[in-house]
Amino acid sequence: MNIHEYQAKELLAKFGVPVPAGHAAMSVDEAVAAAERLPGPLYVVKAQIHAGGRGKGKFKELGPDAKGGVRLAKTLDEVRAHAADMLGNTLVTVQTGEAGKQVNRLYVTDGVDIAKEFYLALLVDRGTGRVAIVASTEGGMDIETVAHDTPEKITTIAIDPATGLMPHHGRAVAKALGLTGDLAKQAQTVTARVYDAFLGTDASQIEINPLAVTEQGQLMVLDAKVGFDSNAMFRHKDLAELRDLTEEDPMEIEASKYDLAYIKLDGNIGCMVNGAGLAMATMDIIKLNGAFPANFLDVGGGASKEKVTAAFKIITADPKVKGILVNIFGGIMKCDVIAEGVLAAVREVGLQVPLVVRLEGTNVELGKKIISESGLNVIPANDLEDAARKITEAVKKAA
Repeated sequence: MNIHEYQAKELLAKFGVPVPAGHAAMSVDEAVAAAERLPGPLYVVKAQIHAGGRGKGKFKELGPDAKGGVRLAKTLDEVRAHAADMLGNTLVTVQTGEAGKQVNRLYVTDGVDIAKEFYLALLVDRGTGRVAIVASTEGGMDIETVAHDTPEKITTIAIDPATGLMPHHGRAVAKALGLTGDLAKQAQTVTARVYDAFLGTDASQIEINPLAVTEQGQLMVLDAKVGFDSNAMFRHKDLAELRDLTEEDPMEIEASKYDLAYIKLDGNIGCMVNGAGLAMATMDIIKLNGAFPANFLDVGGGASKEKVTAAFKIITADPKVKGILVNIFGGIMKCDVIAEGVLAAVREVGLQVPLVVRLEGTNVELGKKIISESGLNVIPANDLEDAARKITEAVKKAA
């Protein structure tokens, strides 16, 4: 689960992390009122969407010469003008894709005189199974670009879970950022507090870009992106309330109601598979056959008929889907349950696109029998390669 920048900063501030004063706003008048509560005379008006690259982004409705989603203002009138430009309009960034995201919230913060910018992040390193600190002197830039062009400017520090964060880790961060004296001590403190926030909220990532040194010699978080482990939200009811459903795909929201692992993609072949590894293999073989998957959907090992029916409905609700591939290996999951769920969904919502079903494993013969005797236009497949070939050919014929 992701949250907005203003929510992330409010959360970090509770752990003692230094952030500029700022207030969220849902309207133009609220943005002006937020600025009035700040010291000034410089304000920053920020569009709040779940995507990076906002400063370099462009609003669809404002033309190519308009400013992006992060703007400076020296007067309340400028705050009002920027807010009016942003609210209700669609911001397109490198992370949103061409569709962009509509701006429904703003964050108005106090301006800061920046002397130097850094990058600092905490995340789960799947390679080591540990929390890792990533630090770089190249703050304000896309970390992917830094990693590609100048990887030597990125320092990664793994934290042993048996010891947790130790003083030497904080010193290593300060050294990686080239900080000495009082700023080095501040870097150690900020690192420790961000680490506390990471563990205390079951975060999956806390990215601070930039972490800035002000002209007054203070280390301060100017932008933050925080994501949480969704599996841990039952422990954090207060954090779950921060979820902004308008920032999420409606089909992904629907899938979460049934505990389905669903991610919408840009292709035209819908996939329903059990098991993440098999789902990835299914998507790969679809691409090898010259087509593109429309989604990742793992119904899990113990899905019920109702769960399978819901999954099928979610796939068919996507207007981009021109064909559906059901690929099930029945271990815990029984092939007859999958067959009954698919057929129940087909009867309820109809079948307007080709459907290929490949079943293997527990009760496979019963599952195939249920499908073959259904009287519905379902294309059977013998194996994964056969299934991928048949669905891609069927989609091409139907086009």
